[in-house]
Amino acid sequence: MRNKNIAILGSTGSIGQNTLNVARNLGSSISVRALAARSNIDLLEKQIAEFHPCIVAVFEEEKAEILQARVPHVKIVSGLSGLVEVATEKSVDLVVSAMVGTVGILPTARAIESSKNIALANKEVMVSAGEYIREIAEKKGVDLLPIDSEHSAIFQCLQGEKKESVRRLILTASGGPFRNFSKEMLENVTIEDALKHPSWSMGAKNTIDSSTLMNKGLEVIEAHYLFSIPLSKIDVIIHPQSVIHSFVEMVDGSMLAQLSKPNMMMPIQYALTFPERVKGSFPLFDFKKYASLDFFEPEHALFPCLNLAYVALKKGGSLPAYMNAANEILVAGFLEGKIKWSSIGSSLQKLMDAHTSIKPNSIEEILAVDLRAREDATSLLEECCVNNK
Repeated sequence: MRNKNIAILGSTGSIGQNTLNVARNLGSSISVRALAARSNIDLLEKQIAEFHPCIVAVFEEEKAEILQARVPHVKIVSGLSGLVEVATEKSVDLVVSAMVGTVGILPTARAIESSKNIALANKEVMVSAGEYIREIAEKKGVDLLPIDSEHSAIFQCLQGEKKESVRRLILTASGGPFRNFSKEMLENVTIEDALKHPSWSMGAKNTIDSSTLMNKGLEVIEAHYLFSIPLSKIDVIIHPQSVIHSFVEMVDGSMLAQLSKPNMMMPIQYALTFPERVKGSFPLFDFKKYASLDFFEPEHALFPCLNLAYVALKKGGSLPAYMNAANEILVAGFLEGKIKWSSIGSSLQKLMDAHTSIKPNSIEEILAVDLRAREDATSLLEECCVNNK
């Protein structure tokens, strides 16, 4: 494969660290030119020592100053402008967008405007700004290479296929820790219960989203914008083993699927080496370990967040961005013990019902909607705390 220069937004998170693992395994064919993180400067300092980037961003300005004193030979920048500077670094070919939250939207957009290809792991980029991002990516001729295992699977299955040949996309979901729970059991789940994901090791927010199936709802929205496939042609199926990462059903009835052991390094490597495939560090697939593969329909009544994502995309406009930000605050409220797990979905529906959707015409307008959703959700949490006293 040809050598690639990459920037990683979110290098100290799980995706960022796995990306560096892949880069390490690929050797000299991948050069890490730029790194960015929110605040973990201890880990960032170790990454600098190993990968020798020419520029590093730390979102928190005070932490950036501390890191600059530790590594005076490296250019350290801070704040949102620093993230943008890393994302638009001239020597970079590919930007790995892996920062959690809406803070990743603007740097990713600016990277696209600078004609950088994007390896995309930040859900907010496509959920909150999907229409805008898709338009500028097409205008610039930029590749959007999904890192999420489900979207990577679909992307791989679609290679060489025409869009009109697709009957539907089928996203697989592990079902989270509560796939066999009754309504009564769901009323009493604890924070510890919700953080026990059966298949993947993720951050707390993504793990809770998996337990409510909101993560799959967000992925449905992402798939719509990534692949320009109508919502009516996107389905979800529960697949506990997480071996088949997604399906594409063709108009002739053929089913294409991408299978592998659950491991985020595989879709990361595919994004980094695309359009080529390069030998990885993964062992041969053990069929004996995965001799049985199961599939179930989602329990929509028990997991309303999945339906709310469909509603948000159907109504469109600013509602997906609003829903995403409000959900983030509600999940934080649950993790802080302010609301029950079962209240995440009901509270989110209440907020969405009260939102008047608009058509955002800029990143700034999208971020304004995001801020309003956070304020509304915070007010609702405060109201819940008062009522529960």
